[in-house]
Amino acid sequence: MEDWICVKSELLSLVDSYLNNFNLGEIPTIGPRGFFGSYLGAIKYLSRGREMVEEGYYKYPGGAFKVPLIDRWIVYVNGPKMIDDIRRASDENLSFPDAVLETLQSNYTMGKELRTNMYHIDVVRNALTRNIAARFADIKDEIECSFEDEVPVKNGVYVHVLPIVMRIVARTTNRLFVGLPLCRVPEWRDININFTIKVFMSAQFINLFPAFLKPIVGRLFSPLHSTAKVAKKHLEPLVKERLAKEKEYGSKDWPDKPNDLISWLLELAGPEQRNAYDLTLRILSVNVAAIHTTSMAFTIALYYLAARPEIVEELRKEVGECIEELGWTKAAMGKMRKLDSFLKETQRVSGTAAAAMTRKVLRPFTFSNGTSVPAGTLISTASYSLHHDEEYYKNPMEMDPFRFSNMRVNEGEGIKHQMVTPSSDFVLFGAGKHACPGRFFAVNELKCLVSHLLLTYDVKFEDQAGGMPKEEWYREMVVPNRHATVLFRKRQ
Repeated sequence: MEDWICVKSELLSLVDSYLNNFNLGEIPTIGPRGFFGSYLGAIKYLSRGREMVEEGYYKYPGGAFKVPLIDRWIVYVNGPKMIDDIRRASDENLSFPDAVLETLQSNYTMGKELRTNMYHIDVVRNALTRNIAARFADIKDEIECSFEDEVPVKNGVYVHVLPIVMRIVARTTNRLFVGLPLCRVPEWRDININFTIKVFMSAQFINLFPAFLKPIVGRLFSPLHSTAKVAKKHLEPLVKERLAKEKEYGSKDWPDKPNDLISWLLELAGPEQRNAYDLTLRILSVNVAAIHTTSMAFTIALYYLAARPEIVEELRKEVGECIEELGWTKAAMGKMRKLDSFLKETQRVSGTAAAAMTRKVLRPFTFSNGTSVPAGTLISTASYSLHHDEEYYKNPMEMDPFRFSNMRVNEGEGIKHQMVTPSSDFVLFGAGKHACPGRFFAVNELKCLVSHLLLTYDVKFEDQAGGMPKEEWYREMVVPNRHATVLFRKRQ
C-alpha cells in the first residue's frame, strides 16, 4: 500500500512537472529541442553536463537557461545578482530540503526520518563548530596515527591516493563523531566509506528513471537498510550506555561524558529520536557529507602539491611558523592565510561541480531581473562557470595558489576571502542560511591534513611533466581522478 501511495504521489508530481514545463517556454533551452529532442539532450547531459551548462552560462550572461533531465527540466541562473536572489529567498519560496530530496533521493538513500526532524543540522552547525578547538588535539592525533597506518613509508612508496585518503578522512572525522576505539574499527570505517559512495551512486541510478518508477527503484536499490543494520550493531552499545548514565545521574550531564557527536545528538534529540536506530541514521548521514567533501578536497590539494613542487616550500614555511608559535591548534590553522588561499584556489579551479545552491521552487518565483519560474521547478547556479569567469577572476583557468591571500592584504579584506566565507562569486559551500553547516570543521580538518602532509612527507608524481591528473565528470558532478598514484617519501 505504501509503495502504491508513493507511486501515485510521483505520478501526480510527474503531471505537475509536465504542466510546469509548459510555463518554462520563455527560458531558453540548451541542447536539442522538441519532445524527443529533449530526451536526447537528457542523455547528452549525462556525459556532457558541464559543457552544456558552460554553453548556457556564456550565451545568457546574467540570465537563465534550462537543460533537460530524464523526467523534467533544470533551470540554471547566472551571475551574482541572481545568486543573491536565491540567498535571500525564504524556504517557503525556494526550498533547499526539497531539492535534496529530489537530487539525492534522500527518502530512499538516507531515510525519511531525517526529513521529519532535521535537528542534526543544528548539531553540526552549532555543537560541532563550537567544539573544534576543544577537540583539535584528537583530530591531529588521529591524522598522525592514520597516516602511519595507511602510508607505511620506508624508502618511498607509490600510493593509490583516493582510497587511502578516504580511509584517513573517515578515521579522523569519526574520532570526533564516535571517538576511540570505534573510529579505528575497520568495519565501522568501511561502513561509512561504502555508504558515502553508495548514496551518491544509488541516487544517480534512481534519477535515471521517471518519477512514477522512483519509489519502486528506490526501495530495490537503496543502500540504507542493510547499512543501518550493521552500523547500529556498533553504535547501540554506546547509545545504551549513555542513556543508562543519564538515568543513573538524573541528568543529561554526568561525569566524564564523552564530548562527541553522539552526545551532542542526544542533547538535542526529542524523545522519539533518542534511540540507537535514529542516531545511526543521523551519524551515517553526517558522515556522508563529511567524508565526501573533505576526501575530494584533500585529494585535489595533494595532487596539486605533487604536480607543483615550487609552491610546497612557501606553504611549508608558513605552516611551520604558525605551529611553532601556536602549536597544533585551531588558532594556528586560522593564521595560515597562504594555506587557506591554496585550498580555496584548488577548489575553485578543480573542485567545483557545474551546479551549486540547488533549490526547488515551491511558489512561483520572479528574480530581480524579471526571470520567472513556476512552482515545481528545480533551479541551480552555474558554479563551475562562475568560478572560471574572467569577469571575477583574473586568468581564471590558472591555479594561482596565493590569489586569495594576496587579496586579504588589502584593508577590510581580511575575512572576506577566507575559504569558509561564502560570497556571490564563490559558492563552493553555498550561501545564506543554507551554506554548508559543517564548513568550519571541514576547512580546519583539511588544513590539519595538509599541514601534516607538508611537514611529514615529500610527494610527487612519477611523471612530473604530466601535470594534474584529469578530473572525472558525470552530469553536473566532478570527482578527482580515481586512478592516480603519488610517490610518498618521508622527510628527514
